Amino acid sequence: MKEYEAEHDWLTTVRLPSYAPDLNPVEAVWSLVRRAMANTAVDTPHDLDRTLRRELRRIQLRPHLTDGCLTATGLATDPPTPP
Repeated sequence: MKEYEAEHDWLTTVRLPSYAPDLNPVEAVWSLVRRAMANTAVDTPHDLDRTLRRELRRIQLRPHLTDGCLTATGLATDPPTPP
């Protein structure tokens, strides 16, 4: 991978720790889902699937929530400027 990176000057890589949940916006999304489903009881796997899909769709339709999940990581969302 280091060779490939060295051969392609247009490629920018960012080294992250092997386990960094605070840098992963998906962790914040799942936190929102867990919070919304905290007191939800389902009878069947189908009910669970439907409930999870509904909650994920709710988040998807509210851009401020996904923006907040990205912002919480503290990572830049703009592509780096070329050297």
